[in-house]
This record gives sequence, C-alpha cells and structure tokens, in this order.
Amino acid sequence: MTLEAEKPKVRHPEKAHKPDNPVQRKKPEWIRVKAPVSREYHETRQIVREHKLHTVCEEAACPNIGECWAKRHATMMIMGETCTRACSFCNVATGKPSALDPFEPFNVAQAVGKLGLKHVVITSVDRDDLADGGAQHFADTIKAIRDSSPETTIEILTPDFLRKEGALEVVVAAKPDVFNHNLETVPRLYGPVRPGARYFHSLRLLDDVKSIDPSIFTKSGIMVGLGESKDEVHQVMDDLRSADVDFLTIGQYLQPTPKHIAVDRFVTPEEFKTYERQAYNKGFLMVSASPLTRSSYHADEDFEQMRKAREARLADASAPAAE
Repeated sequence: MTLEAEKPKVRHPEKAHKPDNPVQRKKPEWIRVKAPVSREYHETRQIVREHKLHTVCEEAACPNIGECWAKRHATMMIMGETCTRACSFCNVATGKPSALDPFEPFNVAQAVGKLGLKHVVITSVDRDDLADGGAQHFADTIKAIRDSSPETTIEILTPDFLRKEGALEVVVAAKPDVFNHNLETVPRLYGPVRPGARYFHSLRLLDDVKSIDPSIFTKSGIMVGLGESKDEVHQVMDDLRSADVDFLTIGQYLQPTPKHIAVDRFVTPEEFKTYERQAYNKGFLMVSASPLTRSSYHADEDFEQMRKAREARLADASAPAAE
C-alpha cells in the first residue's frame, strides 16, 4: 500500500479563495535590489538556522535582506512563524500557531551575541490565541538579551495586544530602548489592509507607552502606495505626534503574491523626501522615508541619531533664554 504524498501547507489559506491581483513585475529602478550573495549573508543565515530562529526578513520577503544580513543585522521574529491575523499586505504565514518555545528567549540572546549586534530588533507574529498576546515572551526575550549582552540596545516591534488587558504594562516594564508598533496605513484603509486591527487602539497603545515610561523611545511606520492620499498621510503624522511618537518610518508597499492587495502606485523618491521634510517639521526626532524603508532598516544607525537628537532637544530646552 502506498501513501498519498502529503499536501504542501498553504501559506495563506484565508486568501486562497480571493481573486488574483496581478503583481507588477516591472518595478521602478529605485526599488530594485541585488540578490544576496555575500559571505556574511550566508554566515548570518547559518547562525539563525543553528538556533532554530525565525526572522521577519525571510518570512515577510523583505527586499533589504541581502544588505542587512551582509551587516549581520537580522531581525528576529519570536513566537513562531504562523500569525493569527490575516492582513492583506503581509507575507507571513497565517493559521493556527504552535505552542511557544520556552527556549526561544535564550536562543535569541545567544544569536545576538554571536552576531555581535550593538542594536537588535525583535518582532513577532500576532498571537491572539495567547491570554497575554505574548507579552511575557517579549519580556523574557528582552531579559535574556540584557543578561547576555548588556551593552546591546533593544528595539521591539510588537503586535497591538488588542483585548489583552495588562499586556502592554508587562512589556514596558522590561524596558526596551525602543517600542515600535506600526500603524501600517491610514484609517480609511484599515478594512481592506489591516482587518482585525483598530487604528485608534494602535495609536492609544503608543500613547500609553509614553505615559507609563517617558524614557522609552516610541516608533511607528506606515506603507504608502496603497491608495492613500497625501492629506491622509499628513493626518497620520499629526496623530502620531499627538501621541508623542519619536520616530516615523514610511516605505513603499510591495505586493508579495497575486493573493495580496495590489499596489496602487509606486511613490517616487522625491515624494518620500517631501514626506521626510514634513515629518521633521512636525517634530519627530527621527524620520526614515524612502522606497525601501522598512521598520528595522538601518535601525542601529537611526537609533544613534535619534538618541543624539533627543539630547540636543533637551539641551536646547534647558538652556537659559537670551536676554
């Protein structure tokens, strides 16, 4: 008797019934990237595999993986590789996740040490199946890194912890250096782009971080090219500043597969520069706005600039007024 070949696991089962949106194969020159080939890239990949870790760089098909991994800057994705949400822009697999790996915080910390990271970004899938949304797992990972690499600064990119009372406080108490939570898009597009999330809940989450611990830098990002207007992007900037968010990222949405939401247009580098100037004028300490900008792209360099910008602003505020 022969057994039938096991069917391959569908990466996005919730999108299988949707009509295809043709992927624009011909992309503008400004967002074309080279395939990863460097020795450092392969070394980084080996360390990630050795510790049985997942990275958002791979799972989300990030276009910057070759450049970042050549610098050993891998962004760790904790709590597994399967997300409980089904955002129409995201390439991370969806479905029923596995149980949390209790050794994952230790393994992440070991990988951070081997990679020699001065600044690390830790993100995760959404885990709506967990009572705390994975908050304690974030805290445990932060502690493990602090214990083994005390000089490394830690940036986290978290889910929204929707309907997870007390979860945010657990994560903030672990004192990451940067707390990032992405709004992803403008409020009008939340239905088609980010189902299951709530714009004003995400905004309030960022505001609450500052209320609990004003010393933590806060960060958020959006994608453009989804059909938003410039006025809507400006409104998101104002909303984030009202929540005292320090760092804004703006990048081009790229469609992973025909089952994902289509690209409305490719935003030009000149438009990104305009967004950057406008965001700085609104008071952000740090802005990264470019076609290839992603949440963790150049995060180490940007963190240093943001820290210096805060120090300069505080110095200006404490300087005696000229007579």
